[in-house]
Amino acid sequence: MNFCSQCGEKVRFAIPESDDRPRYLCDACGTIHYQNPRIVAGTLPVSGSQVLLCKRAIAPRKGYWTLPAGYMENAESTSQAAARETWEEACAEVALANLYTLIDLPHINQVYMIFKADLVGGFAAGPESEEVALFEEDEIPWDSLAFPTIEHTLRHFYADRHKGLYPLHTGVITPEDRERYFGSA
Repeated sequence: MNFCSQCGEKVRFAIPESDDRPRYLCDACGTIHYQNPRIVAGTLPVSGSQVLLCKRAIAPRKGYWTLPAGYMENAESTSQAAARETWEEACAEVALANLYTLIDLPHINQVYMIFKADLVGGFAAGPESEEVALFEEDEIPWDSLAFPTIEHTLRHFYADRHKGLYPLHTGVITPEDRERYFGSA
């Protein structure tokens, strides 16, 4: 950030008085520009014993499989965002159940919130998906999953399915975890 979005003057990056971390500060109008994590909301759509996955048609990780999810918009709840993203990416209507995974990615300022959901009706590839398909557990393309958050969610689901209980799972993915998935590039 170079300029204040309130008054247009130059900003500086410093720790405000009574704060503990650097922020963009505008000395001209006194605005402190806070930057907060982005919420990624999505679903784990289930139909019988199958899970719906989307093959990404956009970067990042184009051509890799993911659960339908994306950035939350202003003026919507996390459950609304999850249902909207599922419709946009998979043209699928879902009946949301519980919040299933809550995964922090502090190194990229994201929080993933994935809701378990029942697939209601059909599905088709939306504009951000090359392909959308239902997978049995033994058919999941584990080596072609787009993000570690998706693998974590799916592994929890299959472990929980055998117990018949689907509690909330929380976790943190670190840069070291990302390196394990994507290499050090």
